[in-house]
Amino acid sequence: MNPILRNILAVIAGAIIGSIVNGTLVSVGGALIPIPEGASVATMQQLNESMALFEPKHFLFPWLAHALGTLAGAFVAALISTNRKLMVALIIGGLFLLGGIYMVTILPKAPMWFNGADLLFAYLPMAWLGYKLAPKHDKKLPFKSA
Repeated sequence: MNPILRNILAVIAGAIIGSIVNGTLVSVGGALIPIPEGASVATMQQLNESMALFEPKHFLFPWLAHALGTLAGAFVAALISTNRKLMVALIIGGLFLLGGIYMVTILPKAPMWFNGADLLFAYLPMAWLGYKLAPKHDKKLPFKSA
């Protein structure tokens, strides 16, 4: 397979896998740590208005979802790509970082400590870690590249 095409497919696969991990962890977090009494998350406006009711424990799973989603997506992208593994992993980190920046803009009442921890530590560092954890040679892959 053409290396450029394979790298593009690696980014697409990484984005999909990372999004699935992210969404799953957000769902699990909501089940394990219920939202505070009186808070509503039905719409983004209601969530933003309810932000003052949230305690630090309520931000654990969103942060883990962002960090582990990025990690999984970057790992998959680096695993699948033929070359430029760091670049494809960082593209995943950049895409997820853009999503994080978007969330900060639509949820301005989220605590600044969470926004900082999220934007600084959940995306690009996790993308780099995903790259570091992925095998560096196609020989270690369970399938053969063309």
